Amino acid sequence: MRPRCVITGIGAVSAVGVGIDETWASLCAGKSGIGPITAFDTTKFACAQGAEVSEDGKLASARNYVPKHYRKATKVMARDTELAVIAASLAAKDAGITTREAGEDAETTHPSGKVGCHIGAGFIAAETDELTSALVTAKDDAGEFSLEKWGESGIGNLQPLWLLKYLPNMLACHVTIIHGCEGPSNTITCAEASGLLSIGESVRIIERGDATVCFSGGIENKVNPMGMARMTKVGRFVEVDADDPDPWRQVRPYDDSTTGAVPGEGGGIMMVEEKEAAKARGARAYAEIAGIGSAQSQAGLIGVCEHADCWGEPGCEVDEGIVSAVEAALRDAGIGADQIDAVVPGAFGVASLDIAEVGALSAVFGTRLAEVPLITLTPQVGQMFSGAGAFGAAVAAKSIAEQRLPARLHAGRPDERTLSGAAESVEADLQYVLVCTGSLSGQVSAVVLTRTE
Repeated sequence: MRPRCVITGIGAVSAVGVGIDETWASLCAGKSGIGPITAFDTTKFACAQGAEVSEDGKLASARNYVPKHYRKATKVMARDTELAVIAASLAAKDAGITTREAGEDAETTHPSGKVGCHIGAGFIAAETDELTSALVTAKDDAGEFSLEKWGESGIGNLQPLWLLKYLPNMLACHVTIIHGCEGPSNTITCAEASGLLSIGESVRIIERGDATVCFSGGIENKVNPMGMARMTKVGRFVEVDADDPDPWRQVRPYDDSTTGAVPGEGGGIMMVEEKEAAKARGARAYAEIAGIGSAQSQAGLIGVCEHADCWGEPGCEVDEGIVSAVEAALRDAGIGADQIDAVVPGAFGVASLDIAEVGALSAVFGTRLAEVPLITLTPQVGQMFSGAGAFGAAVAAKSIAEQRLPARLHAGRPDERTLSGAAESVEADLQYVLVCTGSLSGQVSAVVLTRTE
């Protein structure tokens, strides 16, 4: 029998909370974290609001979560990396696991060689001030930007460690250094599917005996000028004014009038641990990872399909990649679709993707889909891209542990085939919960979590 894996610690960071307890309380209360963006001026953006991770009225900082000797390193951390460091620290503490974060002489829970790290990341946007401070030094005699001047001298005015700040693997890099992870480490960059794919990677590595526990999940920040500009171009964001008092109402998953979501930041990093090792140390387990699956899809490759309005357009109704990934996860778990008690889907709030996702779920669940509660998180935390799948898995694990569904926000009319309209938090008998998502890159991933002793 292959080793079984459980989730023993959750580090969730989002606009509704830092830490799983604060996050869960906000989700159950029906709170949305979408609001005015404070990190930069959004005047020129059609989507002027987003979902930032804050503490005590300020953007959350990794300086408050790293050992004192490591604080200097936070100066070369991009926002994505800072959020990953925060989430990893919270996950280890939540699991009751001692790592090298406690000091070189600390007695660690697991040998460093058996601690892995797999974190999904996105395309990290350069900070505008850092980039433009070098660009302005590359002007020609007419005052225009010159590639020749840039090559001669301008590029040399970037900060010395500029490149190291924006490599996607820097999230896992800093986490492994801080916590002394000397087991297998990897970075997966497959947009929204990254976090779930990372969980799958951790499970397989533990199954083959190369690690006992892994930091696993995904984090991304799209609340920045470059990220917002790119995702606006591919139709991911809704138009919302800076002074809109209820911006979450504009984010309506599975509504035929939906036009997009808002940018978010954060995600989730969890401690995925071999079940017997967790039992041996008396650890609490939120849920067991029963099955994983992945596939490739055509529906999400560019974010929008070729039709101007594809809600119901022939050829756009089913994302076959989602069907394949979900069915693979169910097979891996050894269960049927009729045993799934709730689903955490992508719920992008983008018509071209939502219709394909509903079609895929309908193909898997049939008419029973209307009876399966969907946990739709985008109206509360925005679109977190590489952090989305992992955040969904974190919420699913907490839902199983609490035997409760969080509240759903929805200000429109969702597709009648789904149970995704507005609802209060309620108790629920949750044995199996499915988490699945497509992605901008076309990758699809699915994970089945189950209740554990």
